[in-house]
Amino acid sequence: MSKKVLCLGNALVDIITQLETDNELEKLQLPKGSMQLVDSEVSLKVQKETSNLKSSMQTGGSAANTANGIANLNVGSGFIGMVGEDKLGDFYVNDMILNSIEPHFFKSKTSTTGCAVALVSKDGERTFATYLGAAIELRADLLSKELFVGYDYFHIEGYLIVNHDLISKAIALAKQEGLKVSIDFASYNVVEENLDFLKQICKDVDIIFANQEEAKAFTSQEPEQAVNTIAEICEIAVVKIGKRGSLIKSKDRLIKICKRERTCLDTTGAGDMYAAGFLSGLCLEKDLETCGHMGSILASHVIEVYGAKMDKERWSSIKKEISEI
Repeated sequence: MSKKVLCLGNALVDIITQLETDNELEKLQLPKGSMQLVDSEVSLKVQKETSNLKSSMQTGGSAANTANGIANLNVGSGFIGMVGEDKLGDFYVNDMILNSIEPHFFKSKTSTTGCAVALVSKDGERTFATYLGAAIELRADLLSKELFVGYDYFHIEGYLIVNHDLISKAIALAKQEGLKVSIDFASYNVVEENLDFLKQICKDVDIIFANQEEAKAFTSQEPEQAVNTIAEICEIAVVKIGKRGSLIKSKDRLIKICKRERTCLDTTGAGDMYAAGFLSGLCLEKDLETCGHMGSILASHVIEVYGAKMDKERWSSIKKEISEI
């Protein structure tokens, strides 16, 4: 039996909207490629202003996407999150169960389930206007060591970094139960705004995932230097470098993984799927190079669809591709 991954993140319903031009982003005052936290009023405004554009809705949130990817590779996964006592919250929990993800949910009595509007540019870049809703109420005092029992890896989405008490306690509990801890930095602006705290908690993190913008925000260095710097504070450092693939550094070993060529429709979920493939590889006790290829395969497939969810046929292709590594 393979090892298992427990994920902690914002439980959000994703609204994936295809932009005609980036003028909409300027009009809404949303910096391209960023993740902006907004209140319910702004969220509704963004939805209204883009209501004439093609869109779809699905369960999401960075860590939840990773848990979903892990489960689809037949590796055990669980998810800790918070939703509202509403239909979207029920839909979210049921979707986790249907996808074989062990649910560890808390329900808010005061807020509705969170929503992330993902605005996808023509070049595939996505910009998020995120209303956290109930997700913001996930607190440190709700966590207990029992949540971590039976898991081997604990994966945190970077969007939660703003909740310092929650992250600090979650890492402490995971470490007490002997789990390896991984974190995905998630967004360069979140890294910039929480840099001192992030550098402090990463001393207790085993695996760090970052794209080149996030790595630069964390180290002030370009990818090739950044991966070395990050590897000095953790067991495994991963820096994703877009069209050039990814860099993996562990101790004195540097591994370069080439990107797999695909048609990019939407980069939503690419980082989440990379983490899913990589962590699944670790659970299956694969070597780091194979883990990197598994991450790359998942990321390359998800950019060919809108949103972070893929159908059974595509997952069959992914598993076949992995078997041929």
